[in-house]
Amino acid sequence: FRPEGGRVPGARRPEAVGAAAMEEAAARNGSGAGAGPPPAAPRPPATPEGMALAYGSLVLMALLPIFFGALRSVSCAKSKNSSEMPETITSRDAARFPIVASCTLLGLYLFFKIFSQEYINLLLSMYFFVLGILALSHTISPMMNRFFPANFPNKQYQLLFTQGSGESKEEIVNYEFDTKDLVCLALSSVVGVWYLLRKHWIANNLFGLAFSLNGVELLHLNNVSTGCILLGGLFIYDVFWVFGTNVMVTVAKSFEAPIKLVFPQDLLEKGLDADNFAMLGLGDIVIPGIFIALLLRFDISLKKNTHTYFYTSFVAYIFGLGLTIFIMHIFKHAQPALLYLVPACIGFPLLVALAKGEVTEMFSYESSAEILPHTPRLTHFPTVSGSPASLADSMQQKLSCPRRRRQQSPSAM
Repeated sequence: FRPEGGRVPGARRPEAVGAAAMEEAAARNGSGAGAGPPPAAPRPPATPEGMALAYGSLVLMALLPIFFGALRSVSCAKSKNSSEMPETITSRDAARFPIVASCTLLGLYLFFKIFSQEYINLLLSMYFFVLGILALSHTISPMMNRFFPANFPNKQYQLLFTQGSGESKEEIVNYEFDTKDLVCLALSSVVGVWYLLRKHWIANNLFGLAFSLNGVELLHLNNVSTGCILLGGLFIYDVFWVFGTNVMVTVAKSFEAPIKLVFPQDLLEKGLDADNFAMLGLGDIVIPGIFIALLLRFDISLKKNTHTYFYTSFVAYIFGLGLTIFIMHIFKHAQPALLYLVPACIGFPLLVALAKGEVTEMFSYESSAEILPHTPRLTHFPTVSGSPASLADSMQQKLSCPRRRRQQSPSAM
């Protein structure tokens, strides 16, 4: 959780909040003496109402992608469409993730120190412009489908890239979409152009929410032990890079990309042109979010028609985020949110499991087993007509082609 400013999307020159902000403003005002126009007066502190609105909005925006992303992760796990299959994080991936994240963070810090910040942010803006459009289109597609009339001319398309020929042919890209997806893509492109031209904080938040929801939906932990490894490693990562160095704060203030949710603390005074922001990194949403989504799938696997562990972890996240804001407000310093979120999101469900005697079931649950757990997964449905003998022959031919990959969506039987 970062209260500091820097170059935040949507702000012409946003400032930091709290004691650290006042020191930064004082240094900036002093350095401008005797050269150019007189420095601007220090920004007045945010009002209690403005701070309450900003922090309350950040909490609400953090909860939305976790809640809906967890629900969508259940149907995503049961999807037979390989283009929508989730990426599974194993224990090895979880152990390596803090190291990879640290190298990436340090690399960005060195880039900002060595090269021009404007050129780096231009490249990053173009990169996140494309990713943001795709993520937002995928996010709004289920909602937009409800608004299309029944007689809407919806045509199917397929983007296919292969290499090789014959039995050695392999699919590189096989993406299926329809006319409704193209409409969603066009609407998302409007937001993308708005963000690219204006860097407005609302456009930034739309992309940030889309990234968060897609992350919670499509990134799956394979079991609770892996989740504990990932959260524990990032707990140390977050604490070290926030309290041990100024690297994370510097990168957060220099990075012009929708990797954080922001909300102005002076919205009541300046309206949509407000530029005094509080912010929350997307990692503080996605990382606990994928663990909470795992617990929802565990609840469903118990077949007790209750979502005890999901709601417990969800309340734990609210508690941890509220504690982060409280500590940040007291000490006037950026706080590593995972310092408070990780113990809450792991500890609360574990206490519930101990009370219910389900610790063994929790740690033995495998997320990959939730897809038709008692039957083999049928990855291809052949389209044949004729006698049962011809159907059997067709199935045998399909099974005799080991190099052939599964199709993207089952055809009608």
